[in-house]
Amino acid sequence: MRGPTKGTLRTWAVTTAIIALLGLPAGLLWAEISPKVTYIVIRGQAVLADPEGQAPIATDGRFALIAVIAGLACGIAAYLAGGRDNDLPLLFGLAAGGLAASLLAWRLGHHIGLDGFQRAVRRAPDGRLVTGAAQLRATGIVVFWPVLSVLAYELLELVVRRLPPGDGRKRRGGEADEVGGRELDLQAAPAGGDVDGREP
Repeated sequence: MRGPTKGTLRTWAVTTAIIALLGLPAGLLWAEISPKVTYIVIRGQAVLADPEGQAPIATDGRFALIAVIAGLACGIAAYLAGGRDNDLPLLFGLAAGGLAASLLAWRLGHHIGLDGFQRAVRRAPDGRLVTGAAQLRATGIVVFWPVLSVLAYELLELVVRRLPPGDGRKRRGGEADEVGGRELDLQAAPAGGDVDGREP
């Protein structure tokens, strides 16, 4: 059984690396658009000031929105940039890169402002309100990016039927064409005669 070629490995590695790097702006964006979550300091510990509030849920929701948009965009871009010979390495790259990007976005977004929050908690007296850093509570959301990118790619494969390599060339006489799922010989009829040879 023939192993992966250098070109296949290169496509997988490049796709993974490019998508993984997208986690950096995604994490910055998540930290920027996440709502401020307020904590109350009790005995040196930060506790949600409003456990029933919508801010923690909205923080998860905005991460999910970023992951969904990024996943769909990556899947579409990979399909448009790739070809039939690159399907498998692109799919592996979408899955690995999407997961890496999602994890990177989570950790980066969470660490923005985290040091300041922790210092404020350590110094604050009991009852003091402090604003926390972005925190992802529904951690399963991290799979949205890779899963949706692969699904977008596969859906385009089903809807848009790409021609195999070389099928875009101009057909010449005598080559088989496909009509209604069957091959049809396009060989030109000889002058004064019938292709089937039924006429004299």
